[in-house]
Amino acid sequence: MVESDRMEKLVSLCKRRGFVFQSSELYGGLGSVWDYGPLGVELKRNLKDRWWRAMVHGRDDIEGLDAGILMHPKVWEASGHVAGFTDPLVDCRQCKQRFRADDPRIEGGTPGGPESQCPGCGSRGSLTEPRLFNLMFKTFMGPVEEAASVVYLRPETAQGSYVNFLNVLQGSRQKVPFGVAQIGKAFRNEITPGNFIFRTREFEQMEMQFFVRPGTDEEWFEFWRAERMRWYEVLGIRPERRRFHEHGPRELAHYAKTAFDIQYEFPFGWEEVEGIHNRTDFDLSRHQQFSGKKLEYFDQERQERYVPYVVETSVGVDRLALVALVDAYGEEEVEGETRVVLRFHPSIAPIKAAVLPLVKKDGMPEIAHRIYDDLRGRLAAFYDDGGSIGRRYRRQDEAGTPFAITVDGQTKDDGTVTVRFRDTLAQERVDAGRLAAYLDERVAG
Repeated sequence: MVESDRMEKLVSLCKRRGFVFQSSELYGGLGSVWDYGPLGVELKRNLKDRWWRAMVHGRDDIEGLDAGILMHPKVWEASGHVAGFTDPLVDCRQCKQRFRADDPRIEGGTPGGPESQCPGCGSRGSLTEPRLFNLMFKTFMGPVEEAASVVYLRPETAQGSYVNFLNVLQGSRQKVPFGVAQIGKAFRNEITPGNFIFRTREFEQMEMQFFVRPGTDEEWFEFWRAERMRWYEVLGIRPERRRFHEHGPRELAHYAKTAFDIQYEFPFGWEEVEGIHNRTDFDLSRHQQFSGKKLEYFDQERQERYVPYVVETSVGVDRLALVALVDAYGEEEVEGETRVVLRFHPSIAPIKAAVLPLVKKDGMPEIAHRIYDDLRGRLAAFYDDGGSIGRRYRRQDEAGTPFAITVDGQTKDDGTVTVRFRDTLAQERVDAGRLAAYLDERVAG
């Protein structure tokens, strides 16, 4: 399958099956903003739950936080976002399209020069001089729109963890090293959003800031680098499609001592999904400087005070959802027809099990409903009695449902049902009385 075709088919499937819709589609849509439908919201929730369990519930040295989207504007001055969170952009006078000034498709010299060529329409000399463009969304707090009431929609969740460092430390009675994890919305006024849900202006992040003693930061950085890649293995993401990319000197952010990306091979190329950064003491030191309040930690065992270093892990939930969709998507010929299937790991599949009566008679729908009512209290289940059994199987394959339970004539005789496995198409008879435990074991595995 051609990779561009693969992406086009996946986008079509996402709309058809209720994973992702264009935002405000009724009014023509809003650029690079997406709504998650019934299956999409379940996929995202499952990914966030897996991350939260791994980061917070599975460890005793990480605490959870939910900081506000709106923060004091000085937070963003201290972090460097007001002065430095900018991208250079150029406009084409001919086709009116906008591009980053460092877009590799721009040929013929410096943008703005007579030989520079627009990557959109091909015109030469039509690109403007580069201008700096701040990526933060600006709004106003209060009834009057004036400079004194300017606030920003946060471009990242991390700063909420830094300004709450002492609050979490004291409230949780933690000791360094410890981490603060949070999941939340962030907003960036991207110049060139695109590639479906990969780069959007409104997105969700899962970030963890791990506070450590200076001098131990490199050791902890390597620990979290290995730990985060291992998490993708647990999710079932194919190893040949994921890799590390180390930031070179020109790529490093102003706050970073060392940085690695976990990249995934999308149909449009290798791109970042998660970043692991050694942020040193940059953030806490800056907030200490701008607020005038000490953000030091007193180490009782070593009898010393210091500003902790930070090792950060930052995942884009929307990008991770796209990884899960791309990695799961497959097509194969079955009995002369093309079967489209999403092979999600059972733990992140939006629907875990579908209950299907073979026919709508002979008491099968009643038995199927009883099984469905029992299952849906324990896991995400779906009931379907519309159309042929083959068509219903295909619908569940497209939704990524790992197990299809069919109630048939034999069910009335011996109390067993047929469990069909999405990935292998194999079928197994299982006693309906132990079905819930049977599925729980396989979903957890």
